Formats: sequence, structure tokens, C-alpha cells
Amino acid sequence: MKSDRLLSILLLLQTRGLVPATELAERLEVSVRTIYRDIEALSASGVPVYAERGRRGGITLLPGFRTDVTGLTTDEARALFVLAARGAHAALGLDVALGSALRKVMAALPAPHRPAAELTSRRILVDPVRWMSGPQPVVDVAELHDAVFTDRRLRLSYRHSGTQTPRAYLVDPYGLVVKAGVWYLVADRDGVPRLFRVDRVQRASLADDPVVRRPGVELADLWDALRKQVEERPDGVRLRVRVHRSRLDLFVRLHAGALTGEPWPEEQEERASAEGQGEWVRAEGQGEWVRAELAVDSVEWARSLLSFGPNLEVLSPPEARTVLARHAAAVVALYGEAGAEPGAEGG
Repeated sequence: MKSDRLLSILLLLQTRGLVPATELAERLEVSVRTIYRDIEALSASGVPVYAERGRRGGITLLPGFRTDVTGLTTDEARALFVLAARGAHAALGLDVALGSALRKVMAALPAPHRPAAELTSRRILVDPVRWMSGPQPVVDVAELHDAVFTDRRLRLSYRHSGTQTPRAYLVDPYGLVVKAGVWYLVADRDGVPRLFRVDRVQRASLADDPVVRRPGVELADLWDALRKQVEERPDGVRLRVRVHRSRLDLFVRLHAGALTGEPWPEEQEERASAEGQGEWVRAEGQGEWVRAELAVDSVEWARSLLSFGPNLEVLSPPEARTVLARHAAAVVALYGEAGAEPGAEGG
């Protein structure tokens, strides 16, 4: 709607000062010609807005002009009260400030929108922590927060996954990201972007040197690139498995990130004949078993599938079956005969 667009332009100009018409057009997904028509409409309504020509020109308001804009729509008011990560505010020491800010926003909302906003805060709750993820460690991000906002380098004592001894790094921070309840520091180390899990930071201290960031590089761009590196890393091994339907939902929920595609009925892999030409046929109905393929780092990863017991069988590669057999034998040796006393020596 044009009225919403005019309000958005006014808010952007109040926040940013001088904004190029091309940027306004891109943000609002309209043409530059439409932006100039909107500027004329704002001017006709008494808003002191004008255009500065030239390479560094743009649209701006007269210095000192401010307006109290409370023209939120109902959906916008509701959106403000759907808070996706309460833990993030607490970790930053902003939970009290958040509550105060929301009370002020509620008081400033147009009266017709207040009931919808209040009802949303009571009816919608977003918990960012995954099921069965275990208790989350208490993370102190205060020093990292200071480095990010004061543009200082950071000295880290950091423990990598699978190691016990921390290593020392001097990094240039771009910002902090919280994903599914886990905090990450995005920083350059020797000019190369890196991800550091905050709960593995043993110590952090501000360096005297100012941060050195690459020109034009923003936190959102770095996070997107690093996230893709994690999600699209080369797969070392493809595991072919068969899963009993009674455990299929749990299997998919736990290992969705490793699945190469949707599981399929085992009946699809029946050959048309013993001398067939490799064409799969679909059997009628659904059997008790389905098959799936997982892309994992190594055959040792197959150990995590032992928890499914006889409801999951690894079909290939043979090396993965050997891994499972070895660990299953170790479990049997540990528990021995049924009823054996804990800690008793095997005979």
C-alpha cells in the first residue's frame, strides 16, 4: 500500500539521514520513479523532504525535523511481541531492558492494536533449543560483546572439538551469532574468516589494537558463507541403511542433516527378475522396513546408530558394518552374562 510505503520512507530518512533514491527503491521493491513520486507526495503533505543532486546525493529531511510515528499495522504490532530467542537477550544482559522496551512499545501502540499484541505475547512462545540437546552451558559473552561494539581485537584461549588443550588466537571480530541456542563468534584469524563456538572459549580479553576488518565485508555475509561451508562440506562416506517403520520418525528427526534424500520403501528395491537390467520396481503396499542413505564424515560415525538396536541395519559399506560389529561386541563384553554384577571381572 502507498501509505505504508510513505511511512517506511519517512522512517528510513529519520534513521539514516541522506539515503540514495536507488537504495530506497531497492529496499521497498519499487522503481526509482515511484520513489520520486512518493517524495512529492510527502512534500505536498507538509513533510520537509528534498532531493540532493550529484554523485553523493540522495533523499533527506530538513535538519532537526522529527515526527512521532506510531502508524504500526496490526500484524506489525503482533510481530514485535513474537520473541524468537529470549536466551539471547539474557546472555547479553538485555533481558530487563527488553521487558522495559516492550512495555514502552505497548504504551505507544495505537489502542486498537494493543489487544492483538498482548494476546500474541501470551499465545506464541518460541523455544530455540532442540529436543534432547542436553543442558546448555552458561555462556558469558560480555567480553566478546565489548570487543564487537568497541571495535577491538580479541585474544582468545580456545579449545577445539575433540581436544583438551586450548590454543591461543588473536582475532578480528565481526559479530556474534546465536543459532539454535548456541552462540558463535564470527571473526577473522590472519585475514581468514572463522567460526568460534563461544562455549569453547576458555578466556577472552580485549587487545589494545583496533580491529582490522576487510572493507565491505558484513557479518551477515560472513555468516552465510561460513554456514554454507558447514552444511555443504564434502561427504566422506555414504551409508546405506534399512530402518523399521516404528523408528522411522525418530531416525529422521535425529539424522535429518545427514540424509541425502527422502527414505524409500524397501519394496522399491526388488528386481524385476534375477536377470533384470537394473530397473527398480515398486511393490504394492508398504512393508515394515524402509531404506535411506546418509552422507557422513567417516565409517566411525556409524557407531551413533547402535542406539536403534535391531530396528536399524547398516547395509553398506562393509567397513561400517565392521565398525558396528566391533562396538556391539565391546558392549556385550562389558555387560557379560545377564545379571552379572557391575564392576565384576569377566572370566
